[in-house]
Order: sequence, then C-alpha cells, then structure tokens
Amino acid sequence: MMETPGKPSKPEICPITVRIPVAVQMTGIGRSKLYELIGAGEIETIKLGSSRLILVSSLQDFIDRRRL
Repeated sequence: MMETPGKPSKPEICPITVRIPVAVQMTGIGRSKLYELIGAGEIETIKLGSSRLILVSSLQDFIDRRRL
C-alpha cells in the first residue's frame, strides 16, 4: 500500500487466532502433527462454538522454544 502525503496509512491488522488450516500454512507443520501437538498441550487453542482456534502467540512460542 502506497502512502499518500498528508494521509496516514491504515495499520496492518494481525490476527491473534487462526483456524487449523491457516496454522498449517503458517508453520509448515502437518495437520496430523499439529493436532498431536495440541493434544500434548504444546500449542494452545480456544474453543468458540464448534470452531477450534489456535492462538498465534502459542504458535510463535512453540517455534521459539525449538530454535537453535
């Protein structure tokens, strides 16, 4: 997005939760492995109605814990 002089640009909005398919794309972790990590408590989720949402901060924390 190009900025127009004198006009502030809109801030980018980053999601704080994502659905399973998006988490798979974001991390490169396979769907089955992601469910395994959720089950083991490695990645935090919330339940909203029938939807399971993954906390993006939890994904980042998981990746950070495994960095060399």
